[in-house]
Amino acid sequence: MSTKSVSPGTATEILAAAGVEEDHAFYGPFTSEDEKAVLTVPQRIQAAWAANDADIFAEIFTENGSLLMQDNQLTSREEIRSYMAEGFEGVYQGARVTGWPLSAEFLNDDVAMVVTQGGIMLADDTEVAPARQIRATWIIVNQDGQWRLFSHQSSPIQG
Repeated sequence: MSTKSVSPGTATEILAAAGVEEDHAFYGPFTSEDEKAVLTVPQRIQAAWAANDADIFAEIFTENGSLLMQDNQLTSREEIRSYMAEGFEGVYQGARVTGWPLSAEFLNDDVAMVVTQGGIMLADDTEVAPARQIRATWIIVNQDGQWRLFSHQSSPIQG
């Protein structure tokens, strides 16, 4: 399998452009510049959750991006934006997500698959409750020189 040779920028550049503070500890063992650049996608998603900003959250996705959130399969950037806007005004108001990568693999030069573990912390939570712990699969694509989220699916760790 090939590795990515040309990146849409370094992780530091991508996160700075998005106004997100880089968390070097987030990368764990994934320290190549290409891995870190791809892993800016989950960091940007975490920042959008922390800001409860549905527009920023949705913009990270491709136009035809897919998000499986609980029992809701969302299949466009606009569906994702609307769903998250409603959530951030309701049940997810003040919520944030946390997590870390378990794997990061390039499927080709412009597509990577990342698996993370973490979960949602509601407004008053200080840690992820066992019922909200998840593993997630992220399909991340280089689209027009930007790493974007094509597909995100999460599953609860406890059934």
